[in-house]
Amino acid sequence: MSTVPLDDDALNQTLSEARELRDEFQRFLHEYEFGMREIETKISILRDEFTHHHSYNPIEHVKSRVKSPDSIVEKVARRGIEPDFDTIREHITDIAGVRVTCSFVADVYRLFDLLSAQDDITVRIVKDYIATPKANGYRSLHAILEVPVFLSSGPIMVPVEVQFRTIAMDFWASLEHKIHYKFQGQVPARLVDDLTAAADAASELDERMERLHHEAHAPLAALPHLPVEV
Repeated sequence: MSTVPLDDDALNQTLSEARELRDEFQRFLHEYEFGMREIETKISILRDEFTHHHSYNPIEHVKSRVKSPDSIVEKVARRGIEPDFDTIREHITDIAGVRVTCSFVADVYRLFDLLSAQDDITVRIVKDYIATPKANGYRSLHAILEVPVFLSSGPIMVPVEVQFRTIAMDFWASLEHKIHYKFQGQVPARLVDDLTAAADAASELDERMERLHHEAHAPLAALPHLPVEV
């Protein structure tokens, strides 16, 4: 296959267009990075308040990420979306993601309520996989929250996917992801069954640990009286 070399003017034009596309993609990703930071700041404020002014902090740890350009391109191709920035903004809502790991299921809903009740947050989508787990046993609360980002050109609303999980849910999801990656999505049926059973066990553990937590922090008068040995 032969190629025709570009003259200097054509080469400079091609390079200029490539740099412009690169810069536009960087600006596009920065919007989501800024939105992610806004959500992180809100969660950090809540965590600090719980730590310093309450007897209990429900937030165990927080992770965040912005999808890589390759990951965005793959998702655009997989979903048959037009490869322009406006269409991607409209149809792909998980480019920026924050994962909040909590101690207990009640904490998941409490933190979601505290975050979504803030005046500048708009709740776009909520998927409650705790109340209704996926077929494989996956449990988590997913929310697409729009947050304003104030740029030099003016404010924009940026969607950020926030996942709320307990420690047990997060451990299960991490293991399940590694297994699916190892088998490239073709997980043997025996492992799928074991993973589903493990998800049920994790849910039972969540319930038991939350019950123990409540009992341990209940007022002494509310605790059952133990028989006194003589």
